[in-house]
Amino acid sequence: MRVAIEGMHCDACVRRVRKAIEKVAGAHVEDVQIGSAVISIDPEHEPAILEAVRKAGYQPRLSK
Repeated sequence: MRVAIEGMHCDACVRRVRKAIEKVAGAHVEDVQIGSAVISIDPEHEPAILEAVRKAGYQPRLSK
């Protein structure tokens, strides 16, 4: 799953998003960069990932 993440502007943002995603059960973060993340997870857990990113203070949206 690839997620575009609005509002990430620095390395601290990247760390904050990575930590938020890693707290979701079953999530495996493949890559987080300014503006996006690549995550391996069962599709049924997508809402939990998106909510974790929102709670960290960023606006996620699925991208292709």
